[in-house]
Parts: sequence; C-alpha cells; structure tokens
Amino acid sequence: MFVPCGESVPDFTGFTLLMPAVSVGNVGQLAMDLIISTLNMSKIGYFYTDCLVPMVGNNPYATAEEDSTELTINAEVYSLPSRKLVALQLRSVFIKYKSKPFCEKLLSWVKSSSCARVIVLSSSHSSHRNDLQLRSTPFRYLLTPSMQKSVVTKIKSLNWEEMEKSPCIPQMNDSELCIRIPGGGITKALYDESCSKEIQMAILLKFVSEGDNIPDALGLVGYLNEWLQIIKPRNDGPAAPALPWKLPSSWKLLFGSALPPALF
Repeated sequence: MFVPCGESVPDFTGFTLLMPAVSVGNVGQLAMDLIISTLNMSKIGYFYTDCLVPMVGNNPYATAEEDSTELTINAEVYSLPSRKLVALQLRSVFIKYKSKPFCEKLLSWVKSSSCARVIVLSSSHSSHRNDLQLRSTPFRYLLTPSMQKSVVTKIKSLNWEEMEKSPCIPQMNDSELCIRIPGGGITKALYDESCSKEIQMAILLKFVSEGDNIPDALGLVGYLNEWLQIIKPRNDGPAAPALPWKLPSSWKLLFGSALPPALF
C-alpha cells in the first residue's frame, strides 16, 4: 500500500502518524495542510490504493516556480524525522463501500511500520450537537483503550472534554448509548478498528458547519498544538501570543480565482 519515493523504505519506529478524516468542511485536511506547510515536511512516498477517487494536481505547497509543477495525488506521505512525525494527507473522497477496506489496510500498515501512535484530525456536524455540547467548547477528543494508558495524565492536565456517548438511534432516548460522529467520514471506523487491533489512536475533532472552514482548521491545529507543542507561540506585542502557522500557497485558490474586472 505504501510506496516510498526513494529506493529504501523509511523507518517509522516510534513515530507519531498524523492524518485527517475526510469529514464535514474538510477541516482535518485543511489542518494537515497547515502542519505540512508550517513544518516544511518532506514528501517521502504515497499510498497506492483503489479506495479513493483518483486525482492529480500541482504541488499544493509550492514556494517557488521551480517546484510548482511537481505533481501530487490523492494520498501522500510526508515526514519530519527530527520530530518523529509522519503525516498522511488525503485529497479525495472514498469510493462507495471502500472506506472500511481502506481503514483495515491503513492500520495494518501502521502496525507493520511500528508507528507508536496515530492522531486523527476530524470534524462533526455542529447541527447535531446536544444541549450539553452547545453550552461547551466545540472541541472534543476520543482515545482508544491502549492510548488512554499512555496519555491519560497529560490529557487530564489540558482539561479537554471527551466525546460524549449519545443514543445509537437518534431521537430515541431509551436507545443504547454509543459514540456517534455525524459527518465524520471514516473517523468512527478508524476508531473501532484501532480498538480491536489495540492500536494507540487519538481522535481530535471540532464541531463545524460547511462554509469558510479555514478558522476551524486553525482552531483544530491549535488544539493539537496544546498537546504536542509542534510549534511555539509568537509574541509580537501586548496581544495574546499567536501561533505562526504557514498557509500553503494552494489556499490562494481555495474559493476559486477572483472575479474578472470585465464583469463590471
């Protein structure tokens, strides 16, 4: 499934895998763009899979004309060995009935490559929140049992709120309670599969609505940064310290090109 760019397969032993879920507002994917661009992570390979809709495009992280013509595809892997981070970016949607096989193959690769843990960045429909969720922070986390053992103390110190269980059948209060993530794409499937395979996984998500989701992506990477300390805050004055996330060049066309002046 994983195909390296070079002749040898990189060693991911002890690495943390960061990846998005293709979910409402594409918030996880936008957040991954920010991480890859800010850390200037190097592309080391790609995933060869028939589970995603095929696509090809120009380099989304181009910084000069020379590298703007490099091609990118639907599932690519980036790495930052100095921080023991590896990132999987997904750029297209899943083919019908192919999301579960993808999750199984991905997590099998995680185990065979000896990654220490997986962190999934995701989102969920804000319109599906209950009264308690409406009155609290829009961010939630979810940990597999094997992950809880290793990070429970750190997570408690952050005062984060865990994803609540809700009726498995909506609108039926006497229904059995379970984890539901409406609009979360493969998030729940990844979580369930990781629990059964005893993989250390954390889900970080934000309740969002469709629209301009750049602020949601910035909020989600800031939420992740509280835990991993990927980058340090920048303090330019009396205002609250800001996180210097680098917006990728591809975001200039996130909503299409500007209106042609001739229109007016």
